Amino acid sequence: MMISQRSLPKVSVEQIVERIFAFRQITRTDQRLLMSAFLSKKCYNETDRLQINRVFDALQRGLIKVTD
Repeated sequence: MMISQRSLPKVSVEQIVERIFAFRQITRTDQRLLMSAFLSKKCYNETDRLQINRVFDALQRGLIKVTD
């Protein structure tokens, strides 16, 4: 089932990342929310960039599982 960008709630990058780390997994919905958050912004701040790097680092270390 495909979720359109319009049906995704507006949440901050920080909120999405907190949820990912709380459950130690990233879902397709989380991925879409992150993409939507970034696509909706014209410029990104250092905090957002650091949050995304935390997720990538945790994925590479196996600390976060990728689920559907």
